[in-house]
Amino acid sequence: MAGDSFENLRRQMLAEIVTEAVLTAGHTGRVAFSQRVLHVIGKMPRHEFVPVELQPYAYLNRPLPIGYEKTVSQPFIVALMTDLLDAGPDDVVLEIGAGAGYQAAILAELTKNVYSVDIIEELAQGAHRRLKRLGYENVEVRVANGYYGWPERAPYDRIMVTAASDLIPPPLLSQLKAGGRMVIPTGIPDKQTLILVEKSASGSLSTREILPVRFSELEDPGRTVGVA
Repeated sequence: MAGDSFENLRRQMLAEIVTEAVLTAGHTGRVAFSQRVLHVIGKMPRHEFVPVELQPYAYLNRPLPIGYEKTVSQPFIVALMTDLLDAGPDDVVLEIGAGAGYQAAILAELTKNVYSVDIIEELAQGAHRRLKRLGYENVEVRVANGYYGWPERAPYDRIMVTAASDLIPPPLLSQLKAGGRMVIPTGIPDKQTLILVEKSASGSLSTREILPVRFSELEDPGRTVGVA
């Protein structure tokens, strides 16, 4: 498929994201997303983050399978979560659930450094290679159980979690800086909610429910793996 065709499809995808933002504003409190976020998503080559046979569908506003029973998230959800995170150019971000590396690439365009973990070694290694090939030098990917975060690089200004946990993992809360934000889906598989967590300057926590979502589950905290 030609580059121009992808460009047209990216524009169509962006228009759908903008429309869906308006339709879900009652849940999210956001009629429109940051132009900074939309600009990055609008230029990001999502087709690079899906299997070759799915590239013609890369700019549909829907999740797509990437193997190992995982998906690259729906573009609208990526835009919403990125907007809620409200990360700045000097921020250091932890991402839980590297997947194919799509969300990490978007965060890398918006922030200083991104540290991403995935418990599936093949996905983590694939994301690492892909991100390096695309020129992202400010992203590190590690094979690890995301429940425990990446304590050696903590604390973080922002934490993005792309797998659902019944409850917010305490290690992630402890790795979030005072004044920081975390976006995380929580709940049982058929009743998940996207949550915005904010930690005040004094270290107190507040949470806000955003809207119902459906994510794969964060691995059991008892499962550990080696480091890539």
